[in-house]
Amino acid sequence: MTSRFRSSDSSGALDSRAPRRRTVVKAAAATAVLAAPLAAALPARAAVEAPAFLHGVASGDPLPDGILLWTRVTPTPEAIPGSGLGPDTEVSWTVAKDKAFGTIVAKGTTTATTASDHTVKADIRGLEPATDYWFRFSAGGTDSPAARTRTAPAADASVAGLRFGVVSCANWEAGYFSPYRHLAARGDLDAWLHLGDYIYEYKSGEYAARGKVVRPHAPANEILTLADYRTRHGRYKTDPDLQALHHKAPVVAIWDDHEFADNAWSGGAVNHTEGAEGTWPARQAAAKQAYFEWMPVRPAVEGTTYRRLRFGKLADLSLLDLRSFRSQQASTASGSVDDPDRTLTGRAQLDWLKSGLKASDTTWRLVGNSVMISPFAVGSLPADLLKPLAKLLGLPQEGIALNTDQWDGYTDDRRELLAHLRSQAIRNTVFLTGDIHMAWANDVPVDAGTYPLSASAATEFVVTSVSSDNLDDIVKVPEGTVSAVASPLIRAANRHVHWVDTDRHGFGVLDITSARAQMDYYVLSDRTDPNATASWVRSYRTRSGTQKVERTYDPV
Repeated sequence: MTSRFRSSDSSGALDSRAPRRRTVVKAAAATAVLAAPLAAALPARAAVEAPAFLHGVASGDPLPDGILLWTRVTPTPEAIPGSGLGPDTEVSWTVAKDKAFGTIVAKGTTTATTASDHTVKADIRGLEPATDYWFRFSAGGTDSPAARTRTAPAADASVAGLRFGVVSCANWEAGYFSPYRHLAARGDLDAWLHLGDYIYEYKSGEYAARGKVVRPHAPANEILTLADYRTRHGRYKTDPDLQALHHKAPVVAIWDDHEFADNAWSGGAVNHTEGAEGTWPARQAAAKQAYFEWMPVRPAVEGTTYRRLRFGKLADLSLLDLRSFRSQQASTASGSVDDPDRTLTGRAQLDWLKSGLKASDTTWRLVGNSVMISPFAVGSLPADLLKPLAKLLGLPQEGIALNTDQWDGYTDDRRELLAHLRSQAIRNTVFLTGDIHMAWANDVPVDAGTYPLSASAATEFVVTSVSSDNLDDIVKVPEGTVSAVASPLIRAANRHVHWVDTDRHGFGVLDITSARAQMDYYVLSDRTDPNATASWVRSYRTRSGTQKVERTYDPV
């Protein structure tokens, strides 16, 4: 049948920002493609099956009438990610209302080329709202796995509930991606949110599980070039648990720093040596190009991940890009955290966020936020925990007072945003956050110094890491040891923090109704075990109109 669709390929370099510095990490030669490390990114069957869909399929950014579909085809054995090899290949896609593909509603073709690393996207429109669909790709007589996706509710629909998986910080070498497997097994997600650090840029062995590599990534070097970033994305997309989740529900993703380099900002990164590792604009452009090739993400503004999705009258979701426009993190050399000339969001993005929150007519205003917005007074911790905390946060290990990489380092932006929420009487704003490798449930106070006497302008749910080191991993003590000491101290010095777990890996499940937004927190038995179990540990909710977090004692 004739489809109602619009198809697009993912290709082309994306814009970058101004250059600058780096302070750590050894220089690595900016090579092209080395066959051995690239080959390590694919299963052995790549050598005997071609064309093949070795990296699975995915969908993302659901709309009421559409969805973005993604895959990567390996047309010949040598056409591995980042190689620049392999012929242009016609790829067809089919969307149906049933898993058996008996009722096809859309189909079409596109071409996988070396220019896009043989990745393809199809931006399907003309679908029905709040509906499950099945899709697959085909090339050269080979079909991809079939996968489920789901469209968003109609913009004016009254929606009883929404349920999202929530994850961040997945370090390949530090363990297995069991949180993805457990989310995939639920079968009840409208979508899942990835709040940043979908990949990590480090060289092999530099950032693993308490210093031990659980499974080697590819390439072995720190990723610097377009070929490197493509190879690393390709490695990640071979993970069976990640593929399983992509096959079950659409993803809504933003990036954080490790999709580029540690503590990235608009002009550089801590983990970038200008010159020895090329220029920052070239590295940033390579990272962005590979990201948009390999992720089912629709950039609303070219080269950024800030955009907004709506889920009926129940919720809209503003997704932030807190790396492309930010000023360098504050230090003695680069200015005060209170300097009004320094920014985390950039002027255009902050204005966009403020106007969107004010104009919203939904019950809930969700904000996908890669770094914590709630204030965090670090100085309450004992000296033996300050150094590992600084290491976790990528900060100087002497004299740490606060985490200048998150909103604490850009207080003028935060002050302006929270004042806007208060002055415009904007209710039910919930920040959904990753990055810090800990789980938190926070009120977001207008003035942390006088809280709880001062108002809370919003609430925040922070999810822990999928596999990246927590505080107990850095200190190398049994799980729970650090949290038992640190959590009471953090809460005593930060009265807006209702709960913090510094030690465990896992994921969140966000459930929304008109009455409340609830986050259920789940933890893993062992990130180094590919068969790790997951268990519910805590739940917190914010009831409509309160701007406050409270504990609840049952998961959804």
